[in-house]
Amino acid sequence: MASSNGTSIKDAGARSGFWKRGTSVPGSIKPVYGAQHPPIQEKPKSSANPPKKDGSIKSGKLDAFHDFENKTLDAWDDGDDDLITMANIQMSLKDVRSTAKAVLDNHSRQVNARSQEELKARLKGSSALSSTIGSNRTGPGVGVRLNNTWQPPKQMPIRYTQPSQEERDASKLEKFKAVLAGPNTDLDELRKLSWSGIPKKVRPTAWKILSGYLPASLDRRQPTLERKRKEYFGFIDQYYATRYDEMHQDTFRQILKDIPRMTSLAHLFQQKPIQEIFERILYIWAIRHPASGYVQGINDLVTPFFVVFLSEYIDNDVEVENVDLTELSETTLRIIEADTFWCTSKLLDGIQDNYTFAQPGIQTKVNALRELIKRIDTQLHAHMEEHSVEYLQFSFRWMNNLLMREIPLRCTVRLWDTYQSELNGFADFHLYVCASFLKRFSQDILREKDFQGILMFLQNLPTHHWSDGEIGELLAEAFKLKYMFADAPNHLSQKGKS
Repeated sequence: MASSNGTSIKDAGARSGFWKRGTSVPGSIKPVYGAQHPPIQEKPKSSANPPKKDGSIKSGKLDAFHDFENKTLDAWDDGDDDLITMANIQMSLKDVRSTAKAVLDNHSRQVNARSQEELKARLKGSSALSSTIGSNRTGPGVGVRLNNTWQPPKQMPIRYTQPSQEERDASKLEKFKAVLAGPNTDLDELRKLSWSGIPKKVRPTAWKILSGYLPASLDRRQPTLERKRKEYFGFIDQYYATRYDEMHQDTFRQILKDIPRMTSLAHLFQQKPIQEIFERILYIWAIRHPASGYVQGINDLVTPFFVVFLSEYIDNDVEVENVDLTELSETTLRIIEADTFWCTSKLLDGIQDNYTFAQPGIQTKVNALRELIKRIDTQLHAHMEEHSVEYLQFSFRWMNNLLMREIPLRCTVRLWDTYQSELNGFADFHLYVCASFLKRFSQDILREKDFQGILMFLQNLPTHHWSDGEIGELLAEAFKLKYMFADAPNHLSQKGKS
């Protein structure tokens, strides 16, 4: 199949370093490599109180405005008629000033007199209250003031405090434990909780259930684990010895080359026991899936499961610390290996068309990504077309390795919490994550003014410092895109092109 500029898919992949040439033996598994105001209330009209000739209304109770006017002591209450008369004659500036001063002085005297009267009344009432209290006691009582001025107690302000991060984490962990400990795990509730991230202590169990490896029934879990682990090592006994056979040796040789190249946890994959575990997992999967065989990139997809299941048995962080797995028993390593194999298989079963001949699943997703970016960021799309940047040249790896080469492993683990809580997360939701991922770097890409600069930036994105915060933002944006486009698939189809 040819791309829009006349180059083939394979040529485009080779240009970005994703395709590798290799020979295959006839009859063998053919490996495919690739990587505010209230309303005015009107007074109801009443026929019992008809309006007077002057416009007022007959009522036993004064109008609200008149009531306010009669009760309010204002500086302008005295001499209003005089002021009106004065307003209609010409006055000198001296007269104006004299009149204003008289008004203000009158107002000040009234305010002071009113204040003195209020203070005398308050003191008189306070004294009477103290006398009453004093006649009923023989000594000072609790809460009784000994002075003659009473004041109401001050109300303490109500303070609302947000729970700390530790409190939130503990609360979330308890919710997970309650769901997982039930006789039948509510998968909808588990997915709902897992979408925003799974606590480390319960992640291994949650992943096994969400992937479909463990049943929801609590009673069936242990028997299932024992049976599936035994079945896996039965495959080892049956098939692993054939890895050097002529029809399988190319596949196994490629596995041996790829495992040491896994740079996400280089210190871990230099240990021989780990390399042997990955060799067995990848080879057995390839033997049991001859339609695709082993494809570069599958080796990366094993890592998150292995690290998460390993965390059940170690306390330190394998991403930042060296872990000596010789301290673990052989039985423990066999458990981790078998569980990793089955969960990886469950993942790959949902995206196997990514790895069959010509990798049609990836081609479809790359085209869908192109159409999605064309609709959500036209400036970015036009910029890349102007400089002849093909989406396949950078997003092939995003689809093939599920962004594992673009973000730190800790971010991949957090991302997979959400993928596994989404129905078809790895197959469908990943597209919207990739679109959000590309759009996040839109301004950086627009600053690059040539093909080489754009592609170099896209293949070396500044994400090494990322943590759960950035992944949370990415997922939120991806969810919005899914909400907009998932129920309108024609927007992303070839027919939907504009």
